[in-house]
Amino acid sequence: MTPAAQRFSLSGRRVLITGARRGIGRGIAVALAEHGADEVIVLDRPGPDDPDVEATLAAVRAAGSAARYVAHDLGDTVGIRPLLARIRRDAGPLHVVVNNAGVATLEHAGDVTVEQWRQAMTVNAEAAFFVAQAAAESMIDDGVAGRIVNITSNNAVVAEAGLAAYNASKAAVESMTQTLAIELGPHGITVNTVAPGIIDTGLAEDFPLDRERFDEYYREHIPLQGRFGRVDDCVGAVVLLASDAGSYITGQRIVVDGGVLASQVPRLQFMPPPRRWAPGSAEKGDNGDDD
Repeated sequence: MTPAAQRFSLSGRRVLITGARRGIGRGIAVALAEHGADEVIVLDRPGPDDPDVEATLAAVRAAGSAARYVAHDLGDTVGIRPLLARIRRDAGPLHVVVNNAGVATLEHAGDVTVEQWRQAMTVNAEAAFFVAQAAAESMIDDGVAGRIVNITSNNAVVAEAGLAAYNASKAAVESMTQTLAIELGPHGITVNTVAPGIIDTGLAEDFPLDRERFDEYYREHIPLQGRFGRVDDCVGAVVLLASDAGSYITGQRIVVDGGVLASQVPRLQFMPPPRRWAPGSAEKGDNGDDD
């Protein structure tokens, strides 16, 4: 292994990922296994013989890591501390924790119920905080300069209609992350976020909207080839933050959205074609100057 590759290696580390039964969580679990993690612990809601959980565990093992499933409903935030204590006792010290679990309901702000609001805040923000809190305590006790990565969203930075509770919960995690980074810095523990845009995981397929028209409209706002993100687009940022390569990065946000937040309006398609960057302009020797 080259020195550069070694900096991205997770050999000797045990990682815990919440909400890893499918989608981005599964992609992260497999990626961390591929980068040499000794053990990947999948924490997700209980489900007897859940085929999604089994598929994640199989993929992690195929990538070369030991795999363990821990069932817990993150709506039960009181149970998080004893849960992580049990994981530490049964598996050993944690080196990397990824808070990925999340829920979202598409609803007009005026129609959001107390139950919907509380669920989003509990699972997305409160659970993430108490997982990070308990994990940090065990890292300090074990003398581990650990890594905590919270998966948020570009919605945490710029709001999106219909997702008031989700937006608020993810924004809360961003602020929480900075606070934890400051307080855990003296212990060598880094805390950061990865904020994806729309990733093609099927998570929002049940949202009550005109999906075909929405997808077409949203793609107009994505500068990077007008495509939705893929799970593989998200994992590199997590590997960076979990490894020695990211050891001096803390309290930061890495946005993975194809440039959506960088683009105020989809104006490009209404402009004349570029002179310099048009396909084939280099071969023609076009320097963009007028004759």
